[in-house]
Amino acid sequence: MMEKEFLDHFKAYIDLHLHLDGSLSEKTIKRLAKIQGIELPKRKELEELMHVSDQCRDLNTYLEKFQFPLSLLQTKEALIESLYSLEEELKEQGLMYAEIRFAPQFHCSQGLSQEEVVKAVLEGHKRSDFMAKIILCCIRMEDNEEENRETISLAEKYREQGICAIDLAGAEGIYPNEKFEQLFEEAKKRNIPFTIHAGEAMGAKSVESALSYGPQRIGHGVRCTEETRIMDRIVKEKVTLELCPTSNLHTNIYGKLSQYPLLQLIDAGVPVTVNTDNMSVSNTSIKKEWMELVKTFSLEKKEMKKILQNSIEAAFLNQEEKNYLRKKLEAAIGEY
Repeated sequence: MMEKEFLDHFKAYIDLHLHLDGSLSEKTIKRLAKIQGIELPKRKELEELMHVSDQCRDLNTYLEKFQFPLSLLQTKEALIESLYSLEEELKEQGLMYAEIRFAPQFHCSQGLSQEEVVKAVLEGHKRSDFMAKIILCCIRMEDNEEENRETISLAEKYREQGICAIDLAGAEGIYPNEKFEQLFEEAKKRNIPFTIHAGEAMGAKSVESALSYGPQRIGHGVRCTEETRIMDRIVKEKVTLELCPTSNLHTNIYGKLSQYPLLQLIDAGVPVTVNTDNMSVSNTSIKKEWMELVKTFSLEKKEMKKILQNSIEAAFLNQEEKNYLRKKLEAAIGEY
């Protein structure tokens, strides 16, 4: 098993599934509040607003924790600052690459257009020298087809400026994948890569329906283990799963980490990656995710390397960018 010292000093972590609004640090929240003249509650109440509790029942309860951070992300200045701060924090944590996702339509309550939101986020992104890309999330809702189509158009327009893909996120149990088939068809027409949240609130059938639309990756996807044939299909179609272990415990998919199907997925040949989902909401970090997995499943360095190689292969990057990350990973793994 890898030593804690190795993980503490490792500088080549990757996070492909990281939500901006769910990953604001306390330091950033205080800065955003100060910029906007917003008075924050005392520390204990602030922590309750930021982090999910152990009594979280399901995904829908988990999603309620986004109301507070979203209230702080409704101006250009706040969006610029939040993206810049997050990328700087990721660099300090030892990440070499991340894909940060957010839903532009969730940041328009004070008059910003989706395009103004995207441009502000990209401005914050450009201020940091950290290597990252941005994924735009379409959202599972009842009457937002027009807003989702606009998100896809913006992903196409700003593809060469830092946007790398789209995603479908939200309440999977209430709004199943089938309601959004036209979005995936539109993305394919425009040659925009996409990932889909599936197999989190719903079971293996949700993963199967997501696969039918041709995603390169699936967010979470862990419940594919409920049906072997669906795992086999994931392997055959070379679709990568964006695993988020701590988040999946908080949404009550599993009762404890030892029940998490990491080894089952690896043994089946499913390409898996390790990610945080929401650093603040789940009170986690990529280093913490890895430390818990190493401790629980006695992972060796070669297994960590393989999972990080999966992350590089599945990243929404060109081959030159992937080669750069491959070299950094080899150097970091070989250093210890």
